Amino acid sequence: MMTILATISLLLWLYLSLFHGRFWHSDQILNIESVNRCPAPSVVCVIPARDEAESIAATLRSLLDQDYPGDFSIILVDDNSTDGTVAAARAAFRNNDEAKRVQVLTGAPLPAGWVGKMWAVSQGIAAAGKVDYLLLTDADIVHAPGNLSRLVGKAEADTLGLVSLMVKLRCVSAWERLLIPAFVYFFQKLYPFPRVNDPASPVAAAAGGCMLVDWETLQKAGGIKKIRDRVIDDCALAGLIKPLRPIWLGLSEDTHSSRSYEALMPIWNMVARTAYVQLNHNPLLLAGTLLGMVLLYLIPPLAVIAGLLGSNWLLALLGGGAWLIIVWTCLPALELYRANALWAFSLPFAGILYALMTLDSARRHYAGKGGAWKGRTYP
Repeated sequence: MMTILATISLLLWLYLSLFHGRFWHSDQILNIESVNRCPAPSVVCVIPARDEAESIAATLRSLLDQDYPGDFSIILVDDNSTDGTVAAARAAFRNNDEAKRVQVLTGAPLPAGWVGKMWAVSQGIAAAGKVDYLLLTDADIVHAPGNLSRLVGKAEADTLGLVSLMVKLRCVSAWERLLIPAFVYFFQKLYPFPRVNDPASPVAAAAGGCMLVDWETLQKAGGIKKIRDRVIDDCALAGLIKPLRPIWLGLSEDTHSSRSYEALMPIWNMVARTAYVQLNHNPLLLAGTLLGMVLLYLIPPLAVIAGLLGSNWLLALLGGGAWLIIVWTCLPALELYRANALWAFSLPFAGILYALMTLDSARRHYAGKGGAWKGRTYP
């Protein structure tokens, strides 16, 4: 039985590595350096913020320091924070001119049928009025000085409705080194970026930390209210935009998140908040996902161990072959994060942890605690 399972695992990995949209290459990098149109398009940045006092100043500072040559302003929507987020934001201003570029809105009470982030974003977009582009970004993202110019340059060059970057997450602690490159790897496996970026492919995805959206296309798609109840709002927005105009999703080398994950539980909670939502709260999809994770990540090392202990060299070779493919395909993500290549051998362990997080996500859903985020829980 173990030999059969190891054979299935190896075949699955051969398929994924050769035919699954080149997901593991991690080569979708934003390399346009300038905006060609003159005058440059107008951009309004909308930042929803709920209890983000620790990070908001660095985020605003990075946006105010952008080298973008066009009209660019910022709207911060304070989503009923209780930790001094607004005061921390105002401390980022160096002078009155910078203060005038940032409009701070106090968020209205959350209406029924909306998730908090989408309600805050909706208020910010309404305040922005008509512009060429909207930059939707999280309150913990530190943007490289040329990031906005590259985003707009890409959108203009390829006539895109959405340009999104999966920013670099913090990767310092041992748990971060184990799980963050693996998270990026798994996200690319779920949504192969080359397929997202192919107008002929139905695959649509985005990374919510950094999304440049064409204003007119968003209005034609029905606006943010069309995804008002989506916890996984970024991929929902991509699915809304792609039928109207092409989209592009890539990896960032210099724009990053300042949010830290020193221990296991912050990463666990981040994943468990949305994993079962991704599966449409479907028990059959959950069972299939867990079975797939076992075949892909648990069977290879078990086959190697069992084969070596039992002198079953065929079993050891089958498991070792699958494990080597895992290692090989993980290397580009580790290189992006400047992490030691030896971490690739730990991907099976990371995969099992993510499977357990997914199972816990389902448990939380049935316990009435699904989608919990900063004091809010969504059905």
